[in-house]
Amino acid sequence: MNLPPERTPVIVGIGEILDRPNDPADGLEPLALMEQAMRRAESDSGANLLKQIDSLDVINQVTWPYADMPAQLAARIGATPARAFYGPVGGESPVRALHDAAARIARGESRVAAICGAEAQNTLDRARKSAIRLNWTPKPEKFDPPLRGADFVHAAALNIGAFMPVTIYPFYENATATFWGQTPAQAQAESGALWSAFSKIAAANPNAWLPRFHSEAEIVTPSAANRLIAWPYTKLMVANPSVNQGGAVILTNLAAARAAGIVDAHCIYVHGGAAANEPRDYLQRDTYHASTAQDAVLHATMQLAGDKPFDAVELYSCFPCVPKMARRTLGLAPDVVPTVTGGLTFFGAPLNTYMVNATCAMVRRLRGEGGAGLLYGQGEFVTKHHALMVSAAPPAHARILDAPSVQGAADQARGPVPAFSTNAVGPASLETFTVIYDREGAPSHGAVIARVAGGARVLARATEGIARLTDLAQTPIGLAGEVRASADELTWAFA
Repeated sequence: MNLPPERTPVIVGIGEILDRPNDPADGLEPLALMEQAMRRAESDSGANLLKQIDSLDVINQVTWPYADMPAQLAARIGATPARAFYGPVGGESPVRALHDAAARIARGESRVAAICGAEAQNTLDRARKSAIRLNWTPKPEKFDPPLRGADFVHAAALNIGAFMPVTIYPFYENATATFWGQTPAQAQAESGALWSAFSKIAAANPNAWLPRFHSEAEIVTPSAANRLIAWPYTKLMVANPSVNQGGAVILTNLAAARAAGIVDAHCIYVHGGAAANEPRDYLQRDTYHASTAQDAVLHATMQLAGDKPFDAVELYSCFPCVPKMARRTLGLAPDVVPTVTGGLTFFGAPLNTYMVNATCAMVRRLRGEGGAGLLYGQGEFVTKHHALMVSAAPPAHARILDAPSVQGAADQARGPVPAFSTNAVGPASLETFTVIYDREGAPSHGAVIARVAGGARVLARATEGIARLTDLAQTPIGLAGEVRASADELTWAFA
């Protein structure tokens, strides 16, 4: 049987804010953006809910350090939550927070819950460039900055410059294209068409940072305004964190919503989903043409939906390879646009907060058109995966709301992981690669993951053969070469 109304979690309020100050001195800080998003979410619900919040999740933000962001936000909105949590870094974290909040409501541990996040990186960048002092909340004397890629990647990756998302996801982009039998040109055409479709959605979203349609050619063609960053990605193919955006979501149970005068048609039901991770060190992955964690999470959520197609889909879109991989796992037709928001390039990438805004967009979509939606978030380097099903109609059957770990399924499906070596040399084959470019769009060097005799994996620098690596007619993956020792690193040369 289904959950009773007093244990049925529903989303009842959504709020978003976009801040474009002419003068950065007038820009809202992240805490102020969150407050406005929360008040807008309460207004959207049509009920007085902020003071009733008993569970508050604040998404990890990077722009500005605070002493205790959940407590400071709660004070601003007049809430006294028994549970106030500041989340870890990860693009999937809003989906997990939403899932966990719904599970607490289903268990009777929470009555009104909220998830909120914001970034103001654009204002901060402009202020620094103009030497403007921002009148924001004073920074605490001591604070721990959020972990970034350089804090946990292998030393070899740090040494070669392949330690940021924009220099790591291309390993997957190039490997998946080759695995799917695409030439580099065909893979770029798919990415361009997909990103152009994302931009069309963003153009109709009033909360988008870049609300303009971009053609396929504009997206994939390098130019002064669209420089190459890491092959094959141009600036218009990667997440855009230089934004000022915030979002908030409020949940309660169906009985409380009705008691507050919120009509059922305004409520969006949270069904459940799944979570799993890949090994954190991307050099310890079994392959770069798939993710068993992503596959396990999406398959589990599809089963929750009865293996019926979702009416609306939001696939995390920090880089094209992510939704390209996911839509193949989901069996989506090429003409299905896997976003209701606009993507992290064109809607904008308030870093870990994007899926909060995506949830807001999904709620609007389902309220207007009905049906069921999929929210899929990803964190780090194809590392952390969480998917969640939501719908406009109550579920027909009982739900398991706690996020089932499908880690076992992901681990069981994972192939053998090759040993990683920092000193193996000799004949080798190219497993995957990228080329890293400077800020003028000129190639700096290649980063090559190769397999030497015996199967060990190495990470090597390529200073020659850049034209071969970036040939759009034919992939270099699988070609023979040689790994050599040079100073404190390995180098790659084609045979």
